[in-house]
Amino acid sequence: MEYSIRIGGEAGQGLQLIGGVLAKYFVRAGFYVFSHQDYMSRVRGGHNFYQITFADRLLESVRDTYDLLVALDLPTIALHRHQLNNQGHILYDQASCGGKQEGEEFLDIPLALLVEELNAPRVMVSSASIGAVLAVLDLPLAPFQGIIGDFISKKTEEIVASNYAVANAAFVYARAHYDTIPSVPVATLADAPLMLINGSQAIGLGALASGCKFYAAYPMTPATGIMNYIAGKAAKYGIVVEQAEDEISAINMALGASYAGVRAMTGTSGGGFALMTEGLSLAGITETPVVIAEVQRPGPATGLPTRTEQSDLLFVLHGGHGEFPRVIFAPGTPEQAFYLTNKAFHLAEKYQIPVFIQSDQYLADCQWSLADFDSRLLYQEDFRLRGELLVGLESYQRYAYTESGISPLAIPGDSEHLVVVDSDEHDEDGHIIEDAPTRNLMVEKRLFKKMALLREEISPPLYYGEHNPQAIVVGYGSTFGVLKEAVEHLAGEFKIGLLYFSEIYPFPLLEQFDYVALLKEAPVTICVENNATSQFARVLHGETNHRCTYLINKYDGRPFTLQTLIGEIHAYL
Repeated sequence: MEYSIRIGGEAGQGLQLIGGVLAKYFVRAGFYVFSHQDYMSRVRGGHNFYQITFADRLLESVRDTYDLLVALDLPTIALHRHQLNNQGHILYDQASCGGKQEGEEFLDIPLALLVEELNAPRVMVSSASIGAVLAVLDLPLAPFQGIIGDFISKKTEEIVASNYAVANAAFVYARAHYDTIPSVPVATLADAPLMLINGSQAIGLGALASGCKFYAAYPMTPATGIMNYIAGKAAKYGIVVEQAEDEISAINMALGASYAGVRAMTGTSGGGFALMTEGLSLAGITETPVVIAEVQRPGPATGLPTRTEQSDLLFVLHGGHGEFPRVIFAPGTPEQAFYLTNKAFHLAEKYQIPVFIQSDQYLADCQWSLADFDSRLLYQEDFRLRGELLVGLESYQRYAYTESGISPLAIPGDSEHLVVVDSDEHDEDGHIIEDAPTRNLMVEKRLFKKMALLREEISPPLYYGEHNPQAIVVGYGSTFGVLKEAVEHLAGEFKIGLLYFSEIYPFPLLEQFDYVALLKEAPVTICVENNATSQFARVLHGETNHRCTYLINKYDGRPFTLQTLIGEIHAYL
């Protein structure tokens, strides 16, 4: 069983509330849920939509079509009617959609009038819409009251009760007038309850689970969700969250907090990361651990602030002046985002380097229903010299030469030992130098020695599909779900597999899995990316000398949808 609902209207008409409440309703009913938002960069007006798919199995991508369209205005009908499934319906209110619409698919429910008759505020049309949807789907209304209470918890009990009354009025009206509509085959799942989580929340939760104690950022869509999530938990978990005046300040605040002895993080999108690059180099030469979330949107410049793209990979890979080690992770699901954020903190602290979590608007805002995370899989090691470990040292050199290239990381002020860092090239004590031999030793210590060890920390890509495939689809980052479902669909017709990368740099070694041999043996390899220049395919070629047979690119600011991508891959095969 699978059912999709699309809610369309202007910004300010309550799409977030309708979509959010329905998504939570379905997941609490025991269904798997996947939701996706498409919204313009404005507070009011324009056209936005929110799509929810729920099913009795795991969902991982956006569908092109849907079964129920909730039209809050007339443009929604014009824009989306052609994507309605056969036997689908359009729920609308003729008062807000330019009059009566003709056709068996239309369900006219006077949402605004029902709200007015109850002397409720006009804004409660969103709750009336939810009540009508539940009636159409033949689902009980009772759970709505608890869910709406969660969404408007700061409001009074009277307001919660009024929202429920409005929803009930629309529910009763829809049941009375449209009782012949086929209901959703409801068979709630008996398994343990699932969580509903988006990519930004998963990154924020991963940071909390990793002991992050400082987060600084300047608000920039679509990275702000991470800051909002961590700020919402700051008081409970003793975290300092600082809204900086710009991204230059944000990364330097994070470096200062890390130098002072706590796990620190910052986050931004491409335009903000442009300002962070000098601070990134500072982290490189001072060997200061920091985790950076870079949540992509289309550029250049302001680009499309609320849309999605995978166009910053090469920027993050090469950002910052000079040569120093870094790690880049690109999760494809909230589950990957949670565990890779934890691994990012682990490697940042262990190797004293900057580590990136690269996301995008699609991963940031989409919601998945998942089982609980397993805390036993988390890295929890502390690599800093603290207390007695530091006091017991006879001497201390911040940049001491070691076989691994990793020098002891002490907390300033925690003992009588002097802790010195310097943004100029320096000696083992941290003091400025100019001589060539010391420069060579320092570059070898912090770059070559560390990189050799870092490569061993990187997990191999995931292969999913047929043994000895005739075709391999290649992808990375947020395309995971749609690629996996596309391969599953095409497997009935072709011998096909998916090679998926979430740990991007350093590139994975071949000892655990010789994925290069797999690629070279396949007659056809197709790299799928949300950018115009196939950035990952270029990295793949540079690292492995494998050039993909075909490239599929999407750069209109929207994510790949399942049926369209299946069609594009099928055309090549």
